[in-house]
Amino acid sequence: MSKSLKRVRRVLEDTGWETEIRETGEARTARMAADELGVEVDQIAKSIIFRGDTTGQALLFLTAGGNQVDVGKASALAGEPLGKADAALVRSQTGFAIGGVSPVGHLNPIRTWVDPRLLDFDVVWAAAGTPHHVFSFSPKDLLGLSDARAENFTVAL
Repeated sequence: MSKSLKRVRRVLEDTGWETEIRETGEARTARMAADELGVEVDQIAKSIIFRGDTTGQALLFLTAGGNQVDVGKASALAGEPLGKADAALVRSQTGFAIGGVSPVGHLNPIRTWVDPRLLDFDVVWAAAGTPHHVFSFSPKDLLGLSDARAENFTVAL
């Protein structure tokens, strides 16, 4: 088991979350993950990381699978222009590789916003620290655990 997956599992266990971690196959898109899990595409929480151009910090936008981040809206919420986060920034600030960024278990605190579409579901799925593992959770619980804010920053695909 990878260190990243162990870290996510530990956070989930320490907080008492009732969850299931599943290994997935070749789920390169939200649609592929949803099909494999047998859920709606919007029940897949995509972790989109940007780099704040002013602060240089990684910023996390959890987006429903059928939506994409509107960079202008996201920038307004962050209070700074946003740029592409490279693999080194993502790894150093979150502890995860791109494709496996979990909403919980980051190495460093990270400012997080949640797509309100995710709150329409009792259960959603997100990366569990690797590109091939996901876990289920209540998005409302995530708001409290991660100090995330539900804000409108998306457009439908």
